[in-house]
Amino acid sequence: MSRIIILTAGYGEGHNAAARNLATALDAAAGAGTARVVDLFALASPRLNAIARRGYLTVINRLPRLWSAFYAWIDRTRPFPRHLWILRRERRLLAGMIQQEKPVLICSTYPVYAFLLEQLTETGTISAPYYNLVTDSISINSLWWLPRCHGWYLPNVESARVITAAGRSPTLLHTLGFPVQPFFAAQTGELQPPNLATGHNPRVLYIINSGSKHAETTARLLLAESNWEITCAVGRDQRLRARLQKLANRRRIPATILGWTDQIPQLLMTHHAVVSKAGGATTQEAIAARCPMIVNQIIPGQEEGNYELLRRHGIGALAPTPRAVVTVLRDGFAHGGNLWREWRHSLTQLTRPTAAADIARHLLTQGKCHLLGDPSPVATTDVTPRENLRLSKAMTPIK
Repeated sequence: MSRIIILTAGYGEGHNAAARNLATALDAAAGAGTARVVDLFALASPRLNAIARRGYLTVINRLPRLWSAFYAWIDRTRPFPRHLWILRRERRLLAGMIQQEKPVLICSTYPVYAFLLEQLTETGTISAPYYNLVTDSISINSLWWLPRCHGWYLPNVESARVITAAGRSPTLLHTLGFPVQPFFAAQTGELQPPNLATGHNPRVLYIINSGSKHAETTARLLLAESNWEITCAVGRDQRLRARLQKLANRRRIPATILGWTDQIPQLLMTHHAVVSKAGGATTQEAIAARCPMIVNQIIPGQEEGNYELLRRHGIGALAPTPRAVVTVLRDGFAHGGNLWREWRHSLTQLTRPTAAADIARHLLTQGKCHLLGDPSPVATTDVTPRENLRLSKAMTPIK
């Protein structure tokens, strides 16, 4: 089969993680080179993209209220496609790429690209079907569903309900999960944390992200719990790593202090709980690993839905202060881990570790249908902002 192009962007790790994992699954299913991951923003304007990414990180970490207002403004005013001229470089680049490579199918993990694809379809530049792979849960911006496409891949039923309430046909919604690394599916049933009921010490993983609030205070309180096995992943902050390592060395039960690591999947599957902000990729990986998540930070907008998904299913808790983190974990591990087992059981209902392979198979099937001259239908909608708000309020959330 011809190459499948997967479009992504570096504004949030969830988009890139979904694109990488889906590409891996497509290559595994149809041969190396089947999928190509492309970040049009990075290719079209490398310097501007780097500045924009730094600005994005600064705003979400230091000015969350400003970001929340901006996120809501985009959702409400819907600047695209009328202001799509801003992305003229990306549009030209995408058009040239499509003409040169003639992909049989295109999948986007970043919402803005669908507007470009819709425009290129109208001008006859592209005839291949294109899909949106939604990386957010529940708090889904209108950018995801406004432009026409041949279908949406959703991480969970709750998110599919939001898109349906926005006026999209349920027949175009494929609730196959979030594409996590194949490691999760391969190790399901093989890797798991020790049994708390037999008296084993709880294992807690703390993932410190850039801009995490109270990171060192939280880590110190966790390391003060002498009966817990602690693993801290501090990223690239070497000074913090050195300070925490000194504390770890004094413990009766040694703790593991990691810098940047690619072992997060293994760690999630072998720890009883993870403390982290509600990032898209981290939340979905924790679900895939059936590792209850204690959310200590939420970026307003896209991450609110990630925590809401956990809340609706009674998994973990929101703990915005260091002491709240420790209190929630103590409650979870008390009485032989009774509450922790409830959390883990609830995760079993959500986990979809084979999502990447499932989405890949579906995409390959759609690609073959297109080659045979049977393209999928394209969704349209005329739902107004007020109608969408009414529909959203009318939805009955899953309890």
